[in-house]
Amino acid sequence: MFRPTLRFAGLCAGLMISASALALSLSDLSQNDATGGLKDALTQGAQIAVKQLGAPGGFSNNPDVKIELPGKLGKVAKKMKQFGMGDQADQLETSMNKAAESAVTQAQPILVDAVKKMSVADAKGILSGGKDSATQYLDKSSREQIRIKFLPIVKQATDQVGLAKQYNAFAGQAATLGVLDAKNANIENYVTEQALNGLFEMIGKQEETIRQNPAAAATSLAKKVFGTL
Repeated sequence: MFRPTLRFAGLCAGLMISASALALSLSDLSQNDATGGLKDALTQGAQIAVKQLGAPGGFSNNPDVKIELPGKLGKVAKKMKQFGMGDQADQLETSMNKAAESAVTQAQPILVDAVKKMSVADAKGILSGGKDSATQYLDKSSREQIRIKFLPIVKQATDQVGLAKQYNAFAGQAATLGVLDAKNANIENYVTEQALNGLFEMIGKQEETIRQNPAAAATSLAKKVFGTL
């Protein structure tokens, strides 16, 4: 009479052991696995972000990262459009977004190198950190290098638009009068900064996707690591 009960109890115990074995936590992973999985996911996120933004319309067709004239200059441009005088403003905005598209392709090798240089301590901090901690790591470790790459490409592209010189002259005056933030008083600096912001915003979206759905990770190791979070 007691054998079925004992057999059932043994089966339950076996299932509980199996379940606990499957429910891995981050502490169950080796340091190499945790770091390797994170690097795989970060590389994937960076590559996708660069590919999306570097495509035609990557900035201009994406309302989250589209680059528009800053501050009160943007408001002036909108007024110009209302009175049928917006062609020049449109031309400048188009050139700014195309310049960002051209520049962003230079970011990938720098981002990948930053991932490769990640230490075990860095990985631990990222995996135990906030929902955008991986993106913040890349931002801090690579933004300045990417900015150096972006600036000459953006300058070359915007220099081809006649209105860019007028922008710099007008924006310089506007900044001295407090109408415009000084950091936006030079068109190539402004576009470069906006391109950088857009890049890390898109990387952040990729990180969020993988954290919410580890199955979206490209490698089995990354799936394993983010599945424990």
